[in-house]
Amino acid sequence: MYITYIRRQRHIPSPYSFTVLTCCDSEGEMSLRTAVRGLSAPLRSVFQPCAAANASRPYAAVAQALSVLESELDSIRAAGTWKGERVITSKQGPHICVDGSRGDILNFCANNYLGLSSHPEVVKAGIDALQKYGAGLSSVRFICGTQSLHKNLEEKLAQFHEREDCILYASCFDANAGLFEVLLGPDDAVLSDELNHASIIDGIRLCRAKRFRYKHMDLNDLEEKLKESQSSRLRLVVTDGVFSMDGDVAPLNGICDLAEQYGALVFIDECHATGFMGPRGRGTDELLGVMDKVHIVNSTLGKALGGAAGGYTVGPKALIELLRQRSRPYLFSNSLPPPVVGCAVRAVELLLASNEIAQSMTAKTMRFRNNMTQAGFTISGTAHPICPVMLGDARLASLMADDMLKLGVYVIGFSYPVVPKGKARIRVQISAAHTDEDIDRTVDAFIQTGRKHGVIS
Repeated sequence: MYITYIRRQRHIPSPYSFTVLTCCDSEGEMSLRTAVRGLSAPLRSVFQPCAAANASRPYAAVAQALSVLESELDSIRAAGTWKGERVITSKQGPHICVDGSRGDILNFCANNYLGLSSHPEVVKAGIDALQKYGAGLSSVRFICGTQSLHKNLEEKLAQFHEREDCILYASCFDANAGLFEVLLGPDDAVLSDELNHASIIDGIRLCRAKRFRYKHMDLNDLEEKLKESQSSRLRLVVTDGVFSMDGDVAPLNGICDLAEQYGALVFIDECHATGFMGPRGRGTDELLGVMDKVHIVNSTLGKALGGAAGGYTVGPKALIELLRQRSRPYLFSNSLPPPVVGCAVRAVELLLASNEIAQSMTAKTMRFRNNMTQAGFTISGTAHPICPVMLGDARLASLMADDMLKLGVYVIGFSYPVVPKGKARIRVQISAAHTDEDIDRTVDAFIQTGRKHGVIS
């Protein structure tokens, strides 16, 4: 039996034309399989080069992108600013367990200012909320994502800050991203401290207002910017209440006086003040006696108020209602999970009932600051539980933090881009849950490590 395939030039373009193939049965010399193999070979030779050429384009793009990324990563490592992630194998608290380290480790770098992250009543409130309200809402607030639990927390936060109303966000980063675009337009102006938090900077970028950046805590420069912006419809002075990298407190008295003089509004981010600054822990506006002069406050649930997640804005009711209608992070993000809300509700209730926890911070903060200063270290900021140990060199900060962990103290070196170049430090944070013995042990570890690296004599 013979099989013959003859190419047909009229119907098949010449690149796809086939040679005449002939095969015979087993009594001849060629099998059908051999014939088919011969038929398919020209097809493979035609299609494979084309496929390979197309495939090489995306693979080349990926290879180029990976090369760029690896080069950038290498530069971070070479600069000594690589940020590793240590793994904690216990609950958050003043004493923790760290993967790869033996025994009890003192934690001196958490934002757990009041020790409420693992407070028994706060934890129980989260468990109760999980059982009653579920794990999550699977929705944004205006669809089917608002529970009585959310409204209860908003009411308590407004009460705590003595403002008219409150709106919850997934984080304070989202609260800062969602405010300025809604409040300010092209006819308005925003005046921002040059060292404000990254979330404030990003939020301001989203709005179309005229932007003025004044020198860090410089009232004279702020006044100049207020004069420059007098033609604007609305003007908003924006500042951190406490600057998280340095632990310094904004001069709110002077800021509010200038704002009143020039007809501006005042906004503060209170993430590193809510719950423990001021006689009742209301924040820097209470500490400095200007609660009635600060118009808008953004803060977080992820630090002193239980330490889980979430942020919020408190202020005039009309502003909060407008944010519910137009604030994009609020409209397009899922509601806070009920267990997180339950924990935060209980944390706020504890602070509304007593200022005892907040008041315990002052003595412990000053104990650390005074002892470290006497040992020869430079501590930035003022009487705030953020106590930056200034070192300057990024690699030194990283090495010292590693040596501190070997001595049983968990701290982290901070370097560029988190802080300016040449301003590397180890940021120590005091918690109400720390004991005097914890603080003294940490100071001793710093002295030992500081002498090893020539920071102190």
